[in-house]
Amino acid sequence: MAGGWARDGAVSEQIEASISDELARLKARRGPSGESLTLCAECDEPIPEKRRLAIPGVKLCIDCQQERDGRYQSRGGINRRGSKVSQLK
Repeated sequence: MAGGWARDGAVSEQIEASISDELARLKARRGPSGESLTLCAECDEPIPEKRRLAIPGVKLCIDCQQERDGRYQSRGGINRRGSKVSQLK
């Protein structure tokens, strides 16, 4: 049931799209997977064996990973509701 000018099912589609976006964001954040690299993907320095064993699928050395973790990553939130209350958050 849609209200106002929205067509039937529009609210459900918005909810499903929001859930899909959040799941995709969480999957991207999950971390490394697959086989670990022996050399860092950014600086070509060797990745210590203990790091490769501790974090399967690691692609970066400790220094590059710390630099990447220190960067601010903005989240591209989309206001699908369009109400004044949600715009104030």
